[in-house]
Amino acid sequence: QQTGNSKKSKAAANKLNDIPEARQEVKKHLGDGAAKNKRERIKMAEKKKENQSNDVGRASRKRKSENNEELAVKKEEETTLETSNQVIPTPLSHIPLKSLMDIEMELVYTDEEDISFEFAEPVASTSTQPACRRSKKADALNAPKGSVSPQIAKQLQMTLREASTCYRQNNYPAAAEQFSAALELCSKGIAIDSAYESSPEDISSITSFIETKLVACYLKLKKPDDALNHSHRSIILNPAYFRNHLRQAAAFRCLERYAEAARSAMIADYMYWLTGGTEQRTSKLIKLYWQAMIEEAITREESFSVMYTPVVTEVKADKKNKIKDMFAEKHPDYVQHIYTDPHGLHILPQTAEWPSLPPQQYLLTLGFRNKHIGKTLERWSSRKLPIFSDQKAPFTPLTMEETKRYWDNTGKRIVPVMDFIRSTKLTDRLCACSRGIEKLHYASFLGRLQRVEEQSQVINQAMAELATLPYLQDISKQDAKLLQSLMADAMDTLEGRRSDKGRVWNKIQKV
Repeated sequence: QQTGNSKKSKAAANKLNDIPEARQEVKKHLGDGAAKNKRERIKMAEKKKENQSNDVGRASRKRKSENNEELAVKKEEETTLETSNQVIPTPLSHIPLKSLMDIEMELVYTDEEDISFEFAEPVASTSTQPACRRSKKADALNAPKGSVSPQIAKQLQMTLREASTCYRQNNYPAAAEQFSAALELCSKGIAIDSAYESSPEDISSITSFIETKLVACYLKLKKPDDALNHSHRSIILNPAYFRNHLRQAAAFRCLERYAEAARSAMIADYMYWLTGGTEQRTSKLIKLYWQAMIEEAITREESFSVMYTPVVTEVKADKKNKIKDMFAEKHPDYVQHIYTDPHGLHILPQTAEWPSLPPQQYLLTLGFRNKHIGKTLERWSSRKLPIFSDQKAPFTPLTMEETKRYWDNTGKRIVPVMDFIRSTKLTDRLCACSRGIEKLHYASFLGRLQRVEEQSQVINQAMAELATLPYLQDISKQDAKLLQSLMADAMDTLEGRRSDKGRVWNKIQKV
């Protein structure tokens, strides 16, 4: 992306010099060309300075972009903040689009020849237990297994072989057709020769493999919505495989939903470590992808700006007020309402060395141009469950007209903010299932607006979030029961069944 004027160009160039570790890391993993291209773009931008128009909107965008490059603030001695230049994210322009495509070619479009990768020998972990703690699920994943890979049914095997041949010949329409046929065979029970001797995990893993191949096909066919639907299903079936989350990130990126792409990449990196991944290069590439998605989300967002503040302990109210003052000084165009996320600390890709060290944690501060949106977000975040609604009277559903008005004025502005907050937050102290509940409520809104296809996609996304949750944190029995009930509700909704009796989602909405 070319910078708009010499002042912005010099700020980016100075940032390069200020973060030598980041510069070396980009060179190491993406080649020296990225840094050279950056210098060439700066020179080109300086030559074009005289011809640039003094457009007010672009000037505002420029000021915001400069401010966003400074995502950590300096320490005041009496506070608990840390000063650490090496944890400031590198500017987006360090990671050009071509480099993102290279990462996707290596990690997203990699052509697994068979399904055996899903049943690979577990890798024993030699790492010490970090602050984020390996979950009980991780111990199960790394426990010795006596079972061998299941014997795939011959008819399914032939279909998959034909599909893979078409894929390698770049005949993606035919490949998608064959993989869809393979999926249909699985739905008819034709997956494993000895179906009665196989485990549900075996069948889920085979089906997940087919779903993830369909993701790659539809991405190649420039059909990101179809790719996203299949990516959600691949995660529901096999949430432990990191590439499923990375393919979901690629689908989100193609749809320009960068905050959600960042979250998927964050989870992919965590899953890679959790399931025994040891290649530093793979983890570094995933982190670069995650970083690029965060910065793309920040740069493109016009309604709010952000600041990450490194912390070592819980920050008290008076210190949060000082942080807000610092934010107002750095981001004067976004001070109609300033909000600091109170529920859980945030993690940035530069410090997320999961297996070795506890990651540096941050407070996230958001500033808004629109006071109403900022206050609505703060009101939503103070509730026990994250449901945003303009409903005045209990047990009184909004009319279609009221729903549409609320969505246009508030809902569709709040959802991107919620997605951005989640892009650097692995877990939530408010409620373990909060992310799934957010998406189920969003789906309810889409249903009332009669946007059926979007509703179905968001319900699948909610299920993928809920299926992944036990891998991200240890959950209580009460939360586990809630999680299972929410997934059952979501499945009932997708299948067209409605029940007002005893369904947990209906109860939550009423409360």
